[in-house]
Amino acid sequence: MNILIIGSGGREHALAWRTAQSPTQPRVFCTPGNPGMAQVATCLPTSDSAPKTLLALAESIKADLAIVGPEAPLVDGVVDVFRTAGRLIFGPTADAARLEGSKVFAKQFFADQGIPTARFASVANQAEARDAFERFGLPVVIKSDGLAAGKGVVIAHTRTEAEAAYIALGPKAVIEEFLVGEEVSFIAVCDGRSFTPFPASQDHKAAYDGDKGPNTGGMGAYSDDTILTARQTEEILDTIIAPTVAASRFTGFLYAGLMMTAAGPRLLEYNVRMGDPETQPLMHRMDSDLVDLLLAAAHGDLGQRRIAVKADPAVCVVLASGGYPGAIETGFPISGIPTAEQTGALVFHAGTKRAGDGNIVTSGGRVLGITAAGEDLPSAISAAYAAVKCIEYKNVQYRKDIGQKGLKRYNIA
Repeated sequence: MNILIIGSGGREHALAWRTAQSPTQPRVFCTPGNPGMAQVATCLPTSDSAPKTLLALAESIKADLAIVGPEAPLVDGVVDVFRTAGRLIFGPTADAARLEGSKVFAKQFFADQGIPTARFASVANQAEARDAFERFGLPVVIKSDGLAAGKGVVIAHTRTEAEAAYIALGPKAVIEEFLVGEEVSFIAVCDGRSFTPFPASQDHKAAYDGDKGPNTGGMGAYSDDTILTARQTEEILDTIIAPTVAASRFTGFLYAGLMMTAAGPRLLEYNVRMGDPETQPLMHRMDSDLVDLLLAAAHGDLGQRRIAVKADPAVCVVLASGGYPGAIETGFPISGIPTAEQTGALVFHAGTKRAGDGNIVTSGGRVLGITAAGEDLPSAISAAYAAVKCIEYKNVQYRKDIGQKGLKRYNIA
């Protein structure tokens, strides 16, 4: 069996690693891939990521299933192109991918389906934006309408910040009330009619410790069984996931970014693919066959399949380039990866490449995702940071508090 994974980041490396663990013993291909993925798969460069180019590649290797990592090919209609050609692919159609591709579309969808969310206004000019700022008060949330690689959201605490953020993110944008609570990532595998969820996880979007600084694509994540209660999980499935799948016939990874408020879960936004870096701890915890699961979902029939997970929590700490998410320098040699792996951690590559001398060097904003598990969350955090200390490169940047918010559920912090 031949499996093609589309993408080149930490999320795709984690998916490739878990795919390679399948009892079906598939041949795993990645495009374009990265040096870490090359350890578990065959990496195939492409001239571009256009849907027809990806289809031609899938046909050249006779791919039995394609798994799409990033959002851009989904919004561009790669699933529609594959399906038209009769090639099996796991992901949403371009129409369903608008749930991530357009915040304006998504928020109206939430309203139409009665999905609990923040009060919002869709705006297209400064006058409409100012009116929304008056209605919702401060702080206020401004979101760009289109794809923004996880960086298209600003929480403004002053009117000056709000107006500057709108100018930067607009003109077409969503402005919404600020919700108080704890953010949770909740991801389900969907087959167009039914779904099965992964355990909850929690991302750390801000660049610096204590949730300070600008939003990033994600500086780390953890997953354990204390994030949500069984009752909260049931409410999310019943009021958010189920109506979405029913109304959109959604197939793929459906990622709900939630705010757990005193009044219950509120949907902040949807992504139509796995999160990065949530994928890393979720794949570490997964204890069932990813290939069997996604094949069944792509065929539109999950049946009674459920995602089995290990009890042990898992933590991913992202090592970034200095200055991320702003201006960065790349090309710095990375040392210590084998030493980190000897601790038992998994090192998922994101922004790396192999230089002409054979050494692995930095090539992006987020460079590596150091992922480890433990018998409880404190143990998993300690294991991840022990491995982090093994790795060095110039201007390395990372948060030192990944998972700390979860410790309050252990009566530690």
